[in-house]
Amino acid sequence: MRIHNKHYKTVWFKGRVVYLLNQPALPFKFEIFQSRFYRETAKAISDMVVRGAPAIGATAGYATAQAALEFSGDSLEEFFEHMNKAGEFIKKARPTAVDLMHAVDRVISSLKDCTSVEECKEKAVQEAEAIANEYLEVCRKIGIYGNELIASGDKILTHCNAGALATVDYGTALAPIRAAHQAGKKIFVFVDETRPRLQGARLTAWELAQEGIEHAVIADNAAGYYMKNGEINLCIVGADRIAANGDVANKIGTYEKAVLAKENGIPFFVAAPITTFDFECPTGDKIPIEERSQDEVKMIFSARGPVEIANPNSPAKNPAFDVTPAKYITGYITEKGVIKSSEIKSLRK
Repeated sequence: MRIHNKHYKTVWFKGRVVYLLNQPALPFKFEIFQSRFYRETAKAISDMVVRGAPAIGATAGYATAQAALEFSGDSLEEFFEHMNKAGEFIKKARPTAVDLMHAVDRVISSLKDCTSVEECKEKAVQEAEAIANEYLEVCRKIGIYGNELIASGDKILTHCNAGALATVDYGTALAPIRAAHQAGKKIFVFVDETRPRLQGARLTAWELAQEGIEHAVIADNAAGYYMKNGEINLCIVGADRIAANGDVANKIGTYEKAVLAKENGIPFFVAAPITTFDFECPTGDKIPIEERSQDEVKMIFSARGPVEIANPNSPAKNPAFDVTPAKYITGYITEKGVIKSSEIKSLRK
């Protein structure tokens, strides 16, 4: 993505340092966060310095490579004991995002035939880089296939942030929108603010402004108004985990948007790489839902820091995700094309 006329990835790895665009600082300040140890990188995931399933996956891969580089000693047995413990620690950073689990397991699995600790370290870095580079190509293809669903004049609703900031680059839900804009199609994007952390108002709106794509931020509870009035004719969102039956875990509020879209006859698409499909999870009922701090609900982010907005003596609940049943989803935009829930089994091959 281009920022101040320079191209940046959301996450990259150099030496032993993981570099991240510091997303809590956006859109008011542009900062690059540097993490030198795997535990620090895992904390950056849990603190949402980086967020979005593919970006979390790439960052988790780098964290696992960091864990390998941090090991001192020559014993392969002790090395793998260290790696397994580190892997479990990293996986706990965000329990809903399955890309995180896949990345950790993939880096560790790539080391099984190594004959020395040094070889393992080199291989871990190579595999982590491969994961990040694959996300780049996958998201580019999602943009190509998703663009075919967009006509000039479309008014599109998106929820949360599934742009370049949520991936390594390009985005998932925003990739088709970027591709449509670059193709010269006249489009307009309704950006759900996405309470409580305002990823839509802060991040998606910032990305669209950087690209010069026409858009407007709306309150989360305004989407139904615009749908009913015929001002939205397409919905595209991302996903953090997709069950084998097509149920989708995504940012809290996605479910109600899908129900509203169904009621108003509006196509509702989910854009996600195949790594976001969890074929071992039969239905959305089995997806663990992360419960975050109540402070995120009782406070709101501003340029001057958090501001209290709720009665201080009232408790709050804060599920980070909800599950949208497959019956509300028109199709899934993947790097293999646009598929329906009945075709998900074919992806497992």
